[in-house]
Amino acid sequence: MSTVVLTIGPTHTLRQAAALMSARRVGAAVVLDPDGTGIGILTERDVLNAVGLGQNPDTEPTHAHTTTDVVFATPSWTLEEAARAMAHGGFRHLIVLDRDEPVGIVSVRDIIRCWAPARQQMTLSH
Repeated sequence: MSTVVLTIGPTHTLRQAAALMSARRVGAAVVLDPDGTGIGILTERDVLNAVGLGQNPDTEPTHAHTTTDVVFATPSWTLEEAARAMAHGGFRHLIVLDRDEPVGIVSVRDIIRCWAPARQQMTLSH
């Protein structure tokens, strides 16, 4: 899990969100909308899709592209539980909540980083 959680507001533009995601080297941002939908997620794919449709990243607000129907994990989830939720839901990022606060994001990259060395170790020991 990455504990570098980029949080943005629903009125940030897509360009602002993309610049922050790029600077932090993360593929997703948690969108906090306390007056509206609560906690959502904006991913690099959301930004890419908007730009691909010809929408202006300088004026397009993040809330128009935020996924609000989010599956949340807790810090006690195993990597296997996270991977199962991602595979079932067809998404690549999972927000980790602790007491209703975002404390991290698990990405497919995080899972691969953890599992690849373990698989290599298994191969070497056989």
